[in-house]
Amino acid sequence: VQLQASGGGLVQAGGSLKLSCAASGRTFSSYVMGWFRQAPGKEREFVARVNWSSGFTYYADSVKGRFTISRDNAKNTMYLQMNSLVPEDTAVYYCAASENYRGNAPLRYNCWGQGTLVTVSS
Repeated sequence: VQLQASGGGLVQAGGSLKLSCAASGRTFSSYVMGWFRQAPGKEREFVARVNWSSGFTYYADSVKGRFTISRDNAKNTMYLQMNSLVPEDTAVYYCAASENYRGNAPLRYNCWGQGTLVTVSS
């Protein structure tokens, strides 16, 4: 499985960005796909995840109501729509996949894309 994240950039507080994660290598019907982020000097943290087959989603409390995770089965692509961004959202954002784990722990995801940097200015 290969993951390619894109869409990061610089945005002012209150603005929006949409991240994409293109997946390839196999079918993903049994996978959970997730977004994680890592700010400078901090540990990588869970942001949101989606069950590829059912579409079930789950969010970290810090982004609930502001971020929306989705997937396009036909394009094998996952998205993260980020609205009402705040400076605390500044981080490198990673997409990840897990075939058997249904949770939020980064170490349990065994496939990672490269990160894409999101910077929110105040």
